[in-house]
Amino acid sequence: MAKINDIELGSFPLLLAPMEAVSDPPFRKICKELGADVVYTEFISSEGLIRNAAKSTKKLDIYDKERPVGIQVYGNDMQAMLRTVEIVVDSKPDFIDLNFGCPVSKIANRGAGAGMLQDLDFMTKLTEAIVKHSPLPVTVKTRLGWDSNSIVINEVAERLQDVGIQALAVHGRTRNQMYKGEADWAPIAEVKNNPRIHIPIFGNGDVTTPEKAKEMRDRYGLDGAMIGRASIGNPWFFRQVKHYLETGEQLPTPSIAERVDVSRKHLEHAMEWKGDRIGLQETRRHYTGYFKGIPNFKEHRLKLVTAPTKDDVLEILEDVLRVFS
Repeated sequence: MAKINDIELGSFPLLLAPMEAVSDPPFRKICKELGADVVYTEFISSEGLIRNAAKSTKKLDIYDKERPVGIQVYGNDMQAMLRTVEIVVDSKPDFIDLNFGCPVSKIANRGAGAGMLQDLDFMTKLTEAIVKHSPLPVTVKTRLGWDSNSIVINEVAERLQDVGIQALAVHGRTRNQMYKGEADWAPIAEVKNNPRIHIPIFGNGDVTTPEKAKEMRDRYGLDGAMIGRASIGNPWFFRQVKHYLETGEQLPTPSIAERVDVSRKHLEHAMEWKGDRIGLQETRRHYTGYFKGIPNFKEHRLKLVTAPTKDDVLEILEDVLRVFS
């Protein structure tokens, strides 16, 4: 049974990864309904929160139906990160996650995100200060190392566990790999098998099929799978993985009725959260994924991403049901 502090997550939890412009409340709610055990917010800049930047503070919105939920933050300034913890705690997440893995240059090259992997002493010092400052459990998401010559994940895991983190998620690539090549789960398994390690170790990177999730569990012995890109446009992936892990059988792809139902729900959740205009706009990017693989869908997709009102979208979705079912 994997646990973050006293939060029970199940025997092999599936975690929705924190993804910019993807893992917002509407998408998290849908993923939760379709089998995600734990969800994370989009990653949030400590500097943005302290400046009260609207984009950053809006990312703090969480809802009871998505629990357990972690708010993920990043930054490289000690005082700013401690102040960020205070702001985040007011939003009442179940835990705080520290982003020590984002490879994007504008973040990593400034010493935040994966940039922390170049200064393990400061990473440890910052984490220890945050753990002491936070009334909530603290977890970390990171990578194997900065590059192939500095695979430091075992040392990172030991040092961060020693200062009090409650779980560690590891993307099986270095910072320099970005998202290229294949994720290497073997170093993550080494962390899991390290006799000093007793916190949950979650694997991330290239969990693209139910078979891959099973391999992460059975061959590599990890405590859970964090799923990112495979869920974009395909929140059903969590349900498919769960079913395969339990039965060894593949679920069929979602029906047209299910795709339409999720599209409607996503639109409604988004408009409730962001308002009619922005909610309508932000939902558009999901329709391509929700109807991926449907032959001759191009005309309807174009209508969906240009429809000016909610009623127009709902009318088009009704037409999709009629034409493609």
